[in-house]
Amino acid sequence: MISKPYILHALSPLHAGIGQSAGLIDLPIARLKGTNIPFLPGSSIKGVLRDACGGSDDEEVAAVFGPHRDDVIKHVGALTCTDARLLALPVRSFWGTFAYVTSPLLLTLAGRDIQNAPAVPTVTPVNRVIAGAPPDNVNRVMAGPALADGAMVYLEDLDLTLMPPDKAYNDWLDRLAPVFGTSPGDQKIFRDRFAVVDDETMTFLWETATQLDQRVRIDPKTRTVATGALWLEESLPPETLLIGILLAENSRRSTKEMPPDKILEAALKAGTSLQFGGKSTVGRGRCRMLML
Repeated sequence: MISKPYILHALSPLHAGIGQSAGLIDLPIARLKGTNIPFLPGSSIKGVLRDACGGSDDEEVAAVFGPHRDDVIKHVGALTCTDARLLALPVRSFWGTFAYVTSPLLLTLAGRDIQNAPAVPTVTPVNRVIAGAPPDNVNRVMAGPALADGAMVYLEDLDLTLMPPDKAYNDWLDRLAPVFGTSPGDQKIFRDRFAVVDDETMTFLWETATQLDQRVRIDPKTRTVATGALWLEESLPPETLLIGILLAENSRRSTKEMPPDKILEAALKAGTSLQFGGKSTVGRGRCRMLML
């Protein structure tokens, strides 16, 4: 078995939904149960890749993804797609327009998926008020040059104190920047805006900095909102980065032998621009899928 980490780079709002909810948001996005981290299910990714690779009767497609549903008992596919978990969230910034924000926790989880992953940046979390000591309730951030106003970075409604980047920050910057291209000009948008905040701040951001859209359906006769047709829809905003793994084994199809490297090659032959999640007819889910 071989494994390859991949990055999903959202080019439009990404709605990986879970159906209707009884909460404030009618159509929320999928989140991991224990951590509330947004993610895109691996089943959705595998389905999109299969559809992009052609017909279900093709021998190669059957070897990679498994046979048609009428013949599923024969064998399983040789490709495994893990969930794509949030890696960096685009967050509105007073300087530099927006930042690609991540945290030590997200980088630690990503490091499990990346061979020889860099160390995790050390970002000082919010200090607690200790009796008898002066209060120091400012959060801190390591950030690119486009985001800093002197010693401060302003993300959403947060005022963050700038920390000097450490070696781990620069190592992650070098590892992730090629997602945006090979030339310095292509990578500049990311290198200038990469930011690492503490985990508590990141938790607040992935719960509050997603995109919310009010959707309606108009009654054609009255030209007013149809009864019950007003809803709130959540999406991950454009420029979100998610990370996952593709794993490949030898083909189990007796009529089509393929080694693991050919399985991966076949799964990705449709190109890097794909549509994931729901609401595709209103432009949601356009992403680049890139091997890291």
